[in-house]
Amino acid sequence: MSLDTVRLSQPARDQLVRLKRTTGIKHWNVLCRWALAMSLRDPSTPLVKDITTDSNVEMSWKTFAGSYGDIYLALLKQRCATDGDPLTDESINQTLTVHLHRGIGYLAGNKEIRTIRELVGTTSD
Repeated sequence: MSLDTVRLSQPARDQLVRLKRTTGIKHWNVLCRWALAMSLRDPSTPLVKDITTDSNVEMSWKTFAGSYGDIYLALLKQRCATDGDPLTDESINQTLTVHLHRGIGYLAGNKEIRTIRELVGTTSD
């Protein structure tokens, strides 16, 4: 399994910059983990499949997932299986990219998220 580098699009980067400022969360990977989890909990399939990862924000899988790498990988594999996608490296990478970007959109589009507390509160919705 090869998830070496997590890359973001420029719009996702811009949304994360705003989220970092409003929530006070300093690290990209923390917000990206929230974003991925938010998207994966939505049973619908992301509509946007073609994402250009053209920003200067990138992080290693290890930085993205930290000590929870096996859990995030299992979640991605489960989502691929649920959506009928093959469990190939390419498919898992694509699932990560589309769900990460959809999740960032969810976070950025929620105007009620202004603090870490409000971010955490979104988990009970």
